[in-house]
Amino acid sequence: MSGRDTQSPHCLVTGATGYIGGRLVPELLDAGYRVRCMARSPDKLRDHPWAGRAEVVRGDVSDPDSVGDALRGIDVAYYLVHALRAGDDFEEADRKAARLFAERAQAAGVRRIVYLGGLTPADVPERELSPHLRSRAEVGETFLRAAVPATVLRAAVIIGSGSASFEMLRYLTERLPAMVTPKWVGTRIQPIAVRDVLRYLVGSAGMPDEVNRAFDIGGPDVVTYEQMMRRYAVVARLPHRLILRVPMLTPRLSGLWIGLITPVPASLARPLAESLRHEVVCREHEIAEYVPDPSGAPIGFDQALTLALQRVRDAQVTTRWSSASLPGAPSDPLPSDPDWAGGSLYTDRRVLAVDASPKALWQVIEGIGGDNGWYSFPLAWAVRGWLDRLVGGAGLRRGRRDAARLRVGDSLDFWRVEEIEQGRLLRLRAEMRLPGLAWLEMRSDRDEQGRTRYRQRALFHPHGLLGHVYWWSVSPFHAVVFGGMARNIAKAALQADASHDGQGAATPG
Repeated sequence: MSGRDTQSPHCLVTGATGYIGGRLVPELLDAGYRVRCMARSPDKLRDHPWAGRAEVVRGDVSDPDSVGDALRGIDVAYYLVHALRAGDDFEEADRKAARLFAERAQAAGVRRIVYLGGLTPADVPERELSPHLRSRAEVGETFLRAAVPATVLRAAVIIGSGSASFEMLRYLTERLPAMVTPKWVGTRIQPIAVRDVLRYLVGSAGMPDEVNRAFDIGGPDVVTYEQMMRRYAVVARLPHRLILRVPMLTPRLSGLWIGLITPVPASLARPLAESLRHEVVCREHEIAEYVPDPSGAPIGFDQALTLALQRVRDAQVTTRWSSASLPGAPSDPLPSDPDWAGGSLYTDRRVLAVDASPKALWQVIEGIGGDNGWYSFPLAWAVRGWLDRLVGGAGLRRGRRDAARLRVGDSLDFWRVEEIEQGRLLRLRAEMRLPGLAWLEMRSDRDEQGRTRYRQRALFHPHGLLGHVYWWSVSPFHAVVFGGMARNIAKAALQADASHDGQGAATPG
């Protein structure tokens, strides 16, 4: 017998660093499947709780060789990759990647492709769909026309802790007791809980070989976006919200408006808003023939909100919409060549002796950002965040996935964790809009005398003349921003040590 006959089915998950992919992998593992993850940056997956149970390979859906290698020996391939970036070519990029994946899946003898796409409105011509929704529909059709049987799941708004749709809904409702809204808030939508999405995805792996079709998936409630906001306010125990619709907010203006109010940047908010222009309601529920609904499922909208809010309050958000890199953000790792092959690499270094334990210092370092801030000149950081959002960047509102712990790949305001060595090193890569690439390193160690030492390094690799001008224009502020940051981190570590000692002294033996 072949390996496929004697072992549990082997699944490939693309997009494992993203919101859905990062949650699907442990569900598949718990269901008894063997899992291989394909990622452009495998290191982003190494700190996930399930990392030791899954195989991780480097690959890109646009690269034929890496796709072919990743699909070798695979039974079920999950395609969870979407190009949510701006630009005229993203639809073509999606189209080519889907065709390549289907061709390589056939060559590798894959039994099934599973794709999570968007729910398209009924009786709306394709030309009137948003580019984002149109592209997702085309990718689904590409897989259904391919030689490998496919399951295409079509979902509208996904409600779960950390999802872009949930964060958009949460912040709009919580921050605006009275709001002027676009007319699409009156559009009917059929949201679905992320738990049900994952249940359908896992169940799709076991579909009979003759099944090759799309399924609409949704929860039991059909609501307007206005009703979603009002029901969120009730579940979150907020006062009644005053909502006034106006006709002049286009999807582009809606994206900018959402980007200013919520952590979701305009580059991502716009396609989300565009997809809500038309009614997106399930036309069938035939998925239940192959993935039966257990008692209490699908989960209702209010329960989905309650579950998501509880996860947020318990700091148990396993993945977030920002788990995947922001479209257009730099992804180059810190160069190992200190001279960058002869190029410029500007550096700002700070070293301080700290009258606290290395453990206390590391606690402050790992807890930086989000609600804890950046330990220097809060107004300057806030202004920099607002400027970044105005030009389509991430800004400071992405916050943290976990209030105390970080892992490689986590977004952290307008940074992303590139490297973390527990107790020693935190390296962040900038995802704000810059004329170059930037990193911020923070280290906790001991000096030659055995004293706790804090080392901080900011690095910038300029792109062109504008990059050099940018560095020298902000250099005069480094003493305040980076110098103050180092001093205040040292001070916070000292306070943390003192607080810990005080609690220890007050505790009975």
